[in-house]
Amino acid sequence: MTEELTPLATAKPKQQGGPNQLLIDLGPVIIYVVAFNVLQRIEATKENAVYIATGIFMAATIAAIAWCKIKQGRIPPVLIITGVIVTAFGGLTIALHDPTFIQIKPTFTYLFYVAAVLGSLAIRQNVWKLLFGHAFNLPDKIWTILALRWSAFFAFQAVLNEVIRNTQTFEFWLNSRPFIVFPLTILFAVLNTPIVLKHQREEPETAAETSQGA
Repeated sequence: MTEELTPLATAKPKQQGGPNQLLIDLGPVIIYVVAFNVLQRIEATKENAVYIATGIFMAATIAAIAWCKIKQGRIPPVLIITGVIVTAFGGLTIALHDPTFIQIKPTFTYLFYVAAVLGSLAIRQNVWKLLFGHAFNLPDKIWTILALRWSAFFAFQAVLNEVIRNTQTFEFWLNSRPFIVFPLTILFAVLNTPIVLKHQREEPETAAETSQGA
């Protein structure tokens, strides 16, 4: 989740490369913020700072995807989704010369996650477990609780993005990503860490245990 951080990144009993994943998540957005602030202070690029920085953001996101493929041999599904959305909304921002598109990208992303999580629960296929089951061995009840908690948090983030986007300048909105949005996401992940650690099981649930619990 390049823009939103990978959930559960702060608690990883079996997950490898946590710090690297956090860097992948944070890197492109930090590059975007730095690029915009630098370009805005250069007279020759000030007028088009938003669009040049957006192009850099797209390139950084693609680079993060390529790095995962080369170094890890796989691309996390969430990062693929992020890459598609960043490319689509960033491309519209540059092509139509309208920064509104890149600003509503987080809102669209968050609402997409909400729909995906709640939709998967409705058909009894918890996408949260599918995405993070390789890193955590938790009871299905806990996976459901986590899925509902994160879907609510994503809905909150979508509303927050719209409030900031519609009441503040583009510069404030962009700089709020690393200073407001990311800290809130990390805080929420930390608050959910106890339930993950409490219910983490060392060994996969056996068929016998499953039948007894039925």
